[in-house]
Amino acid sequence: MKRKCPYLLGVTGGLGSGKSTVCMFLAELGCRVFEADRVAKDLQVNDGEVVSSIRSIFGNDIYFRDPSGKLVPDRKKIASIVFSSPDKLAKLNRAVHPAVFREFRRAVTKAADDGVRILVKEAAILFEAGGATGLDAILVVAADTERRIGRAVSKGLGTAEEISRRIASQWPQEKLIGLADYVIMNNGSEEELKKETELLYEKLIRSSASSGHCF
Repeated sequence: MKRKCPYLLGVTGGLGSGKSTVCMFLAELGCRVFEADRVAKDLQVNDGEVVSSIRSIFGNDIYFRDPSGKLVPDRKKIASIVFSSPDKLAKLNRAVHPAVFREFRRAVTKAADDGVRILVKEAAILFEAGGATGLDAILVVAADTERRIGRAVSKGLGTAEEISRRIASQWPQEKLIGLADYVIMNNGSEEELKKETELLYEKLIRSSASSGHCF
């Protein structure tokens, strides 16, 4: 007998949009969250095949030992390289994203075994990495550019100029919205965002009654 599969919701949004806060609220409401970006970072340290691929792309010296002695990638150096090299960015994505997808499939199976009703896949580049495949719905969290820059700066992610460049390098927010099943505009307070998330959750619960089956 096939196991009942959880409803699979992809959540994405540009830098400073508030997608991680939305996912936090969804987790509080009972959803399980698969953080694709965190998993990707873990794989770059703990998955031998991924590590080997990254070293072949950027050179052996792209890894160094942190204070604990663990071999870790120089993420800032990688970011600076791929920012100006679409070819190396594409190679990096081919090295990492199939492994992330494999881990997500495992997470889906585990969620089914645990009776989880809604599994959220949070990813900064959900569409760009092909991570939207097989999901039941996509939520895009969006906000005005000025607010996004302000939030990112307040989190210490860079100067306003640096954040603006990073936003410009991402897919346009309008393009993401055009591909979404649900959109939350996060231009207000955190309390307003929480209420919007709760309203969405109610819709998801109704939709989850007709979700598919795990394979």
